[in-house]
Amino acid sequence: AEPGLTLTGQLGDVMKESAQIALNYVRSHATELGIDPEAMRQRFHVHVPAGAVPKDGPSAGITITTALVSLLTDQRVNPDVAMTGEITLQGQVLPIGGVKQKVLAAHRMGLRTVVLPKRNEPDIDDVPERVRAEMTIHLADAYADVARAALT
Repeated sequence: AEPGLTLTGQLGDVMKESAQIALNYVRSHATELGIDPEAMRQRFHVHVPAGAVPKDGPSAGITITTALVSLLTDQRVNPDVAMTGEITLQGQVLPIGGVKQKVLAAHRMGLRTVVLPKRNEPDIDDVPERVRAEMTIHLADAYADVARAALT
């Protein structure tokens, strides 16, 4: 198959773009991520299962990047970590909306560690104190910060 990306599931255009940027980031930073550049010569299939709402916000970039890095390096993703944030082609982590709702959702699911964009730090104040007290929040400026918090 032609190297690249196949996307299936309930994805809007913004999320398709996030997945493409994630793959391009991993491809162009393969060596520093500990990935054999030869491994990038394959086709990747990203499937997003249908949920209650189509996924279309720009906030899945670091998550898709982490899934690709995990796959290509055999590093496990810590199953107790939730994450949200967009990624640039240079690996910068960009801010997202809905921090309070996302942290509350992670907490409701029993997750106690969340990775958020550094630039969303002021939004953490919107999360109720009783929830914040039970959470460990990692702020990420660049993808390396995400990897440190999420990969085992």
